[in-house]
Amino acid sequence: MRAVVVEEYGGPEVLRVREVPEPRPGSGEVVVAVVVAPIDFVQTQLRRGVTPGPPLPAVPYTPGSGVAGRVLAVGEGVSADLVGTRVLGRTPGVGGANAERAVAAAASLIPIPDGVSFADAAALQSDGSTAIGLVEGAGVRPGEYVLVEAAAGGLGSLLVQLSRAAGARVVGAARGEAKLAAVRKLGAEAVVDYSLPGWTEEARAATGGAGFDLVFDGVGGEIGRAALGLVARGGRLSVHGASSGAATEVAPEEAAERGVTVLPLSQLFGFGAGAHEWTRRALEEAAAGRLTPLIGATLPLEQAAEAHAAMEARAVVGKTLLIVDEAAAPA
Repeated sequence: MRAVVVEEYGGPEVLRVREVPEPRPGSGEVVVAVVVAPIDFVQTQLRRGVTPGPPLPAVPYTPGSGVAGRVLAVGEGVSADLVGTRVLGRTPGVGGANAERAVAAAASLIPIPDGVSFADAAALQSDGSTAIGLVEGAGVRPGEYVLVEAAAGGLGSLLVQLSRAAGARVVGAARGEAKLAAVRKLGAEAVVDYSLPGWTEEARAATGGAGFDLVFDGVGGEIGRAALGLVARGGRLSVHGASSGAATEVAPEEAAERGVTVLPLSQLFGFGAGAHEWTRRALEEAAAGRLTPLIGATLPLEQAAEAHAAMEARAVVGKTLLIVDEAAAPA
């Protein structure tokens, strides 16, 4: 079967499609015929041999841990009734998903509801779960001003929608007019381009000068530090990413001086326990038409390198997906 393989750490060009042995399910596992595999920014960092948190896979490895597809075979202790069902699943380790077939833990499987495509389900697998966890963890309340960084990304676009659904007044920050236009369509009350000078003043003006009750920081670096300055006293900074290469860190003394509660990047370490249920809820919200993933790029398995390059260039509006089985993808 075909699979994307990283044989050495490096740029997108190290992603190559190879013929590899067919996987076999062990006890408590299934083999999924992969239709769609989501890509997130962390995968591009792991490919380069650096990690913002997850274990660094040893080369050679096949990237990705999430798959959307149909159960093809089951291992010992798994009901044969699952064969043929549409599911989201996760590989046992940190890789193995960017392939025609992948082993997934049976306990990780979540049925894909009728009316939800494989692509939408894949786009919601990690980002939907994380977005719900972040919104609940930060306690978004009606009437609050909320700033979402990287608001046109796979995760950011869901944070915009969920914060609005909670009654917040959302300002989306992104880079470039195409992304700002996408965030406007999601219902953000205002948008700002954080690649331009003076973006913080523009963002603060959108709150009437009061500052934000909550900032969702998925960028870090200079943007994360600048966004910290936009949090009003008594507000919260929720850190969930480091696409700039460095997560925002705030010393307890600084947080106390600013009167800001910081939910650090380490909050994500506790999300594992709720991830399965949060993903299931995200799929239910999508099936009901209340949550729509923003999908910006869909590429075939053979173009995994192009997919990674586009993400690193910040050229994608929304989620990036690998379409492994084009014939089945629309279902």
